[in-house]
Amino acid sequence: MLLTVYTINVYCIYAKKIEALQMAVTMTSIRLDTHLADEAVKVLGVKSRTEAVHVALREIVALKRFKKLMKRNAGKLSFAGHGE
Repeated sequence: MLLTVYTINVYCIYAKKIEALQMAVTMTSIRLDTHLADEAVKVLGVKSRTEAVHVALREIVALKRFKKLMKRNAGKLSFAGHGE
């Protein structure tokens, strides 16, 4: 199986507003498995590979922060349903 890998360059010299968050954008080059990147675009429901990378990065950072929070508070938290 032959994998096609492209280098994608992102060119921006300004910060643009995305989803009510101020995001600093810089030029960078990364090598992506294009088939995986295209699948991520479909699965995440976004319009571009760049947006898929941004969503994936936000998700992994949020997941790591959540795991760290849960580990730090292990056994200290209790959860109850509404009205209990």
